[in-house]
Amino acid sequence: MLESQPSWEVCGEAVNGREAVAKAVQLKPDLVVLDFAMPQLDGLKTATEIRALLPELPIVMFSMYAAQLKQEVQKHGISCLVDKTESGALMIAIQELLGPEEPLTGQPSS
Repeated sequence: MLESQPSWEVCGEAVNGREAVAKAVQLKPDLVVLDFAMPQLDGLKTATEIRALLPELPIVMFSMYAAQLKQEVQKHGISCLVDKTESGALMIAIQELLGPEEPLTGQPSS
């Protein structure tokens, strides 16, 4: 879904929270998308560690537990929370965080 946008590139993927922290530091992406349910470190702890190392990096939490996490995300430096049932909302959230340099492919421009 993310790679369908011509100006976006997925520069890395991680299978657990510890790897996500290491890859964020190594790759220095423009944005990180995390799930809450990850092995080794959950998404909140992963976000906290990434935020400590890369304080300006936007972090999106994309999770089926969004309703339960609403109160916690800001405490952990998460920029945006998106429910997995609203996958189109993920694209919009990323667009807003990265800036509107070009409209999403397949999405109406505003």
